[in-house]
Amino acid sequence: MRDMEFPRVQPGRRVTGACAGCPAALTRRRFLTATAGATAGALLAGTATAAGRSADVAGKTRIRILYSLHAERQAVPDWPNIGFDFVPVMDRINGALSKACPNFEFLPTLAAGEEQARQVLEADRAAAVDGYLVYQMNCWNRVVQTMATSGRPVLYADFQFAGSGGFLVYTSAFLRAQAPNVGFVASSRLEDVIAAVRCFDVVTKGGSAAEFAAATARERLGRTPKAPRTVDARRDPVTPVSTAECVRRLKESKILAVRGQEAGPAGESMGIQIVNVPYAEVNEAWKAVAADQSRAVADRWQKTAARIDGVSRETLESSAAMYLGMKSVLAKHGAGAITINCLGGFYGGHIHAYPCLGFHELNNEGLVGGCECDVRSAATMVAGGILTGGRPGFISDPVIDTAKRQIIYAHCVASNRPFGPKGASNAFEVLTHSEDRQGASVRSILPVGYMTTSIEIEPARKEILFHRAKAVGNDADDRACRTKLCAEPVGDIEKLFTMWDRWGWHRVTFYGDLKEPVYALADALGYAVVEEA
Repeated sequence: MRDMEFPRVQPGRRVTGACAGCPAALTRRRFLTATAGATAGALLAGTATAAGRSADVAGKTRIRILYSLHAERQAVPDWPNIGFDFVPVMDRINGALSKACPNFEFLPTLAAGEEQARQVLEADRAAAVDGYLVYQMNCWNRVVQTMATSGRPVLYADFQFAGSGGFLVYTSAFLRAQAPNVGFVASSRLEDVIAAVRCFDVVTKGGSAAEFAAATARERLGRTPKAPRTVDARRDPVTPVSTAECVRRLKESKILAVRGQEAGPAGESMGIQIVNVPYAEVNEAWKAVAADQSRAVADRWQKTAARIDGVSRETLESSAAMYLGMKSVLAKHGAGAITINCLGGFYGGHIHAYPCLGFHELNNEGLVGGCECDVRSAATMVAGGILTGGRPGFISDPVIDTAKRQIIYAHCVASNRPFGPKGASNAFEVLTHSEDRQGASVRSILPVGYMTTSIEIEPARKEILFHRAKAVGNDADDRACRTKLCAEPVGDIEKLFTMWDRWGWHRVTFYGDLKEPVYALADALGYAVVEEA
């Protein structure tokens, strides 16, 4: 949500409302879901009983707002970022809802997870609550699932660039299960949230929870811009390699997976050999890089970056050493791709520099550097790179914004040579890693007007997930990952909400219209293509 929709209020205020009342590894998501939540006092703030209602709210539609988040001020690295103060955001939402919906009484409450959600549900057994608005403020806090079991109407909303991962995964699970009482809104416009909230009137007037959910869907569809009849994209011819050549080169490829201290073969994906490499080997390679070599790379980044902000020269040189160290490990193993559980390694003290800038550089060179030790996405990057003759894949955590009919691909690593090592480059900035405001990462200002293709390949199911979108902008919002490529999907944006529970959050995006070569590759591998838009 943008400041133009949410005017600034003074920070530090309390939340107010309208009423008085990898198994062994420490992955990013495991780290985040283990963090602390709201206190019992904050959790149950506003859980007034029906008997305690004052005369001025009698007869109003009564909606409990549950903010699903770690704490009012974020103390851990997660979307949107460490140190983020949610209080002004919640105040803006509460105030806007109260002003726009005078016939409603809102009960703002905080909940960090299932236990707190159960406490709210239990307290509400004695309260005349007509429904729930659950706002996903952090990604993976499980609150909405418990509220959905109430049978009361539930409106599920995304605080974008903050709760979007959980929102997409949990929403698609509700859609798959055909949860009758859950509606959702995924918009950067607060007006769209207000319109969906007003749908609670359906139940107040005697309608069912299912009719409420249908009403929210009509509001969402009516407020989403219509898809263009034709997509006018800039000319960008892609000459793919033959499928036979692609399959042959996949079998010659190797991915190094760095997620612990284990070493040795770790299976294959589409014929690509997967090899475990211990953190220690990467860390030793980083330490072995000559100082003059890392200084030279850091000098180049300082000269070519459009902006460097919050990143010291020491951190820049350390990141350069990590890039050169990873490149030496790739050469040692005869591999062209590496994927690292970056935050698990850094927070665990196993590596001492973030690999983001190194991944950026490897991807510019036609190699593969992949985040979070996501082997499936790394294999997808390898396959797409071969298929397109060297174009890099951009692994991302997407966000969907129906207000603009956009999908925003967000991550702290991206190439600035999206058309391949010999193609044109675009501007980039060097900033801290967004979630924890440490290290160095990349904001790539990617070119607009071009068709893009996003895929994930799942060999276990023999499926390729696929959608296309036209790149239309770069979002500089300070929340969440640094690179944010905005794109308008080709097809049905509503369908784009349906696959996240089955495929997870990551997508890999390539520049170019790759529909024909992707289908040809699927035929050669004996896979099915799943069009998600």
